[in-house]
Amino acid sequence: MTAPTTARKRGRWIEHWDPEDETFWREGGRRVARRNLLFSVLSEHIGFSVWTLWSVMVLFMGPEYGVDPAGKFFLISMATLVGAVVRVPYTFAVARFGGRNWTVISAMFLLLPTVAAFVVMEPGTSYTTFMVVAMLTGIGGGNFASSMTNINSFFPLREKGWALGMNAGGGNIGVPVVQLVGLAVIGIAGAGHPRIVLGIYIPLIVAAALCSALRMDNLAPVRNDTGAAKEAVRDAHTWIMSFLYVGTFGSFIGYSFAFGLVLQTQFGRTPLQAASLTFLGPLLGSLVRPVGGRLADRHGGARITLWNFAAMAAATLLVVVASVMESLPVFLVGFTALFVLSGLGNGSTYKMIPGIFRAKAVARGMGDEDASAYGRRLSGAAMGLIGAVGALGGLAINLAFRQSFETGGTGTAAFLCFLAFYAACFGVTWAVYLRRRPSTVPVAGGEGDGTGHDPAAGTGQGGAEAGPGRGEEREPAFAEV
Repeated sequence: MTAPTTARKRGRWIEHWDPEDETFWREGGRRVARRNLLFSVLSEHIGFSVWTLWSVMVLFMGPEYGVDPAGKFFLISMATLVGAVVRVPYTFAVARFGGRNWTVISAMFLLLPTVAAFVVMEPGTSYTTFMVVAMLTGIGGGNFASSMTNINSFFPLREKGWALGMNAGGGNIGVPVVQLVGLAVIGIAGAGHPRIVLGIYIPLIVAAALCSALRMDNLAPVRNDTGAAKEAVRDAHTWIMSFLYVGTFGSFIGYSFAFGLVLQTQFGRTPLQAASLTFLGPLLGSLVRPVGGRLADRHGGARITLWNFAAMAAATLLVVVASVMESLPVFLVGFTALFVLSGLGNGSTYKMIPGIFRAKAVARGMGDEDASAYGRRLSGAAMGLIGAVGALGGLAINLAFRQSFETGGTGTAAFLCFLAFYAACFGVTWAVYLRRRPSTVPVAGGEGDGTGHDPAAGTGQGGAEAGPGRGEEREPAFAEV
């Protein structure tokens, strides 16, 4: 098997790509994939910083801006909403334009909200203008979807947990980095100079686009597949994983946007005090995401996800207790734990997606190569939808905080809602992916082998088959994905 072959086709295009072939992977595939991963992380990292820009900008908005806490929560909610919606078209743009080409284009798009914010960020600007500019930053959230779809195609299944965790974790770090930049500006220049933050990011965006253009590749075998998209939409597992991703990534991005405002509103912190604390949780949650992916590679994503939701519920309960006690130290411990656990869960849930579709393919009788191709095809289509729905969880968190503070003056009611949701996620993970069941069960989403049995129910770790219709009780189908 030869190393990847590249041909010119309006850019850097690789015509042959087979990462599941170990010889191909060893003789050049791994090197190319990791190079693309590195520069994908760079672009996605800045995309996250731009997406969460207004979690920092609101800290600069003192009384002279005339925006109350509820208005600030609504500003960041709109950025979250747009970031969730654009993830769907960004997913399919990879196959339409090429992963490298779209990374360059999407990086350059980030100049629009950054330059716009640079122009309007001053007292006297209307709230409507702030709202429009905050919504523009949402395009930074789309970079995650296209980046994950692209990197998913580069790596073999056995390394997807690590690769997707590194890609997403490196991108997620853009959240604490922009918050640290904001902290430095507030500490050195004061809260009256938000344009310095924006001025730092404009040249970084240009640099990321140039690096992507020079060092990344497009994969010719990746093409828009409307059949895969339709099949992913019809498959129940796409929506089940979307629900679980709301609990992990939705929590991460929602808390990242809201943390500083919660500290200011509930605990009376100054902008500098809030900024000095807000970066730590997102930083730890980002750094630990590859760990979640690696743990999922070793022990099964479903198992890691299950106990992660249990721990998130416990951390939320601690935050509720701290809110009632009005104890900032205890609150910080609980909230930081939520960030760490959401990062772990991000890695484990994303590892599950390609494994689920591959397991279903193996159970239908496909060989390893065909099953791996099917898993890449369906998971690539599903990831955009799952990422979009998951990001909507961040919108729900911000709106819940807005309502909680508006009616009760604290975030306690919102945290109680989050606690109930994590309990529901725990139950769904166990019931769908870990509960022992007979090998003959109805098909999720109406798919099957013509016998009315779930094709995935006969697969365990690595997709070992136990033909449908035997009626024997065995390890659940997806326990190892």
